[in-house]
Amino acid sequence: MPYVRIDVLKGKSPQYLRALADSVHQAMVECFAVPPADRFQLIHQHEPGEMIFDRDYADGPRSDDFALVAIQTGKPRAAETKAALYARMAERLSASPGLSPADLMVVISDGEMDNWSFSHGRMASTLSAEELQRC
Repeated sequence: MPYVRIDVLKGKSPQYLRALADSVHQAMVECFAVPPADRFQLIHQHEPGEMIFDRDYADGPRSDDFALVAIQTGKPRAAETKAALYARMAERLSASPGLSPADLMVVISDGEMDNWSFSHGRMASTLSAEELQRC
């Protein structure tokens, strides 16, 4: 049930954006055990000047292809699991849509189920496992 926000500069084709989203999701399926159909992603495209980033921070250089992937999870993951996700996401995005690993930044925020309502105004932590499957 992670929620993913992907921020990029404007100008990417719909095919590029779909490949970006697909590769991010597939890495989460593989490393975070997210069910394949459990997909909630938003892609935000920004005008030049609306997305400001250090092009050389932590082993850049970053290009105009820079993508910031912010993942909000409903449960914490172990550091090893997160490290595997970062590596797999870089691999998948390099293969499709061709994003350089230097252009990928990922931020994971762990949360508690009390911070989620999947539908009908119900707090997720109060739902049974069966109800969560239907959300």
